[in-house]
Amino acid sequence: MTPDGMGRRAVLGSAASAAALALAGCGSGDGKRARPQDRKKGERITLTFWSWVPGIDGPVDLWNRTHPEVRVDVEKVSAVGGAQYAKMHAAIKAGNPPDLGQIEYATVPSFLLDNGLLDLSAYGAQRHKEKFVGWEWAQSVFGKSVYAIPQDSGPMGLFLRHDLLDKWGIEPPATWDAYEAAAKAVRKKGAYLETFSATNGNRFAGLAWQAGARWFRVDGEKWTVSIDDDATRRVADFWGGLVGRKLIRTVPDRQNAWYKDIQTGQIVSWLGASWGDVLLAGNAPDTAGKWRVAPMPQWKKGDAAYANWGGSTTAVFADTDHPKDALDFAVWLNSDPASIKLLIKGGYGFPSAKSGYSTADLEARRDFFGGQHYTDVFQRAAKGVDTSWQWGPATDTLYQRLGDAFTEALGEGGSFRSVLKKVRDQTVGDLRDKGLKAEAG
Repeated sequence: MTPDGMGRRAVLGSAASAAALALAGCGSGDGKRARPQDRKKGERITLTFWSWVPGIDGPVDLWNRTHPEVRVDVEKVSAVGGAQYAKMHAAIKAGNPPDLGQIEYATVPSFLLDNGLLDLSAYGAQRHKEKFVGWEWAQSVFGKSVYAIPQDSGPMGLFLRHDLLDKWGIEPPATWDAYEAAAKAVRKKGAYLETFSATNGNRFAGLAWQAGARWFRVDGEKWTVSIDDDATRRVADFWGGLVGRKLIRTVPDRQNAWYKDIQTGQIVSWLGASWGDVLLAGNAPDTAGKWRVAPMPQWKKGDAAYANWGGSTTAVFADTDHPKDALDFAVWLNSDPASIKLLIKGGYGFPSAKSGYSTADLEARRDFFGGQHYTDVFQRAAKGVDTSWQWGPATDTLYQRLGDAFTEALGEGGSFRSVLKKVRDQTVGDLRDKGLKAEAG
């Protein structure tokens, strides 16, 4: 659909299965906007870009030095609790969004419901497809429309305090059964293997993804929400059992109390994504050389099922006056070798670009991991991610609901399985409130 017809009828569907859904209803306006005029040669403009990516100033400064006619101004937005998306949705509603924004794969459909994103296919986006990993490119493609340029992904692995586990004679767990045994063994030493972060819905989604869950399906114009399918129940029961027996902590990860536990060895592992190397190295520098990365534990010994946590895009908002220049910047940011190296240095994740970097670039923090070629673990994990996973509308709201429900369950002693049914029903209601046909699976 061209910018002249942008609206809630933007085609949604799974690129892998070619399923499609027309988003019913009308947005806040009539879905029409005047097509912007091309920038005149020699004209100088400024684009605004909202992002939370660490180190984003580096590549943007490079762009500004090498593209004097198109300046990009970065505004940092908070990524805590979905604050960045609340701000973006509010800006769309008020009619004053930035030109570009950092948007995770999971939340792209939510912005389409707001008429918020520009269909970049009208400006030649499709010709850049082969620069990027196929399934990551497909995360922002609905029908024949392209709504964002992929930036990175987050294949998951297990960060471990190798020194302590080796001292205690505990092997890196290859299965979830072994993981539970390791949690018991670590607890006997007065520490904790891990934390269950109630507010971290995106990590929980990754764990369910690995187990074979399918939270969203679309058939014609109807969404089926299956957040409490058998695979997700298995994950909820497992972690609920660890919490119930006090084998792991329940402090939120990536916050002050968790960083303190990481620094002191009170928590000795973390199921994280590839971008976690910069978090650990930056927040627990005194533990340098003591960490290693192991593959994510498997539900069945010998399996090679992995998951993705995070991954984001550079999207162009529908109200930009300079779509071609915004697209050019988005593509350059995420595919130019010099930009990629600066993004890697900042710790942004696993590049979506197929080329322009080396394994050595990805292992800038190798000394922190005792000289381990830890990128090998994440490269293998990336190959084991089930790319048929499909995100649905209102995923950002779903994460908030999971956080609220898990927090309530921890406080009141409720079962984790009950959380799934509650959030499933809430999500069905959220989709219906947005004018979509939805049912519980």
